[in-house]
Amino acid sequence: MVVSFPAGPAPAPGSDDPLALLSACHGRIARQCATLERLAAHLPVHGSDEAAQTAAASVRRYFDTAAVHHHEDEEEDLFPALIDSMAGSDAGCLHALVEGLRDDHRRLATFWAPLRQALSDIAAGLPTTLPAEQVREFTQAYAAHIQREEDELLPMASRLISDAALAAIGHAMAVRRGGDAG
Repeated sequence: MVVSFPAGPAPAPGSDDPLALLSACHGRIARQCATLERLAAHLPVHGSDEAAQTAAASVRRYFDTAAVHHHEDEEEDLFPALIDSMAGSDAGCLHALVEGLRDDHRRLATFWAPLRQALSDIAAGLPTTLPAEQVREFTQAYAAHIQREEDELLPMASRLISDAALAAIGHAMAVRRGGDAG
């Protein structure tokens, strides 16, 4: 008799489906932002206890690695492929979208810098606060950015970018993450 166990979470999309992988990353970013908000509320009551240290280290590690790769995936691979897909067309709105998203990335990096330092201190067990306004500014900016990418960028990319270009993007994503891209 074969015993069946309920499946856990669905496996994350792989580099063979780069647009789904980018979308899944948006969900992970949102979860990290929620953890950051919970941590900001936790600190005044519990200080930089073990739970805070673990959460701070996890959020910092995520935004220092996976989120950076996500922005690189978009700026180095997806945006150029999307622009290339419109060669010979009037792509003014597409250029405006891409430039707006690049500006978002720079603004998010600016919001991240002071939070990163605070998270480093918390992870080290130092008594530190996460200013609620800075956390809110960062998480709201990320939420708006993600919404724009989900509503505009990814659907457009799905319609316009060729399968071959998507495969190249997936390959670059895998390489960027140190994976075997074949």
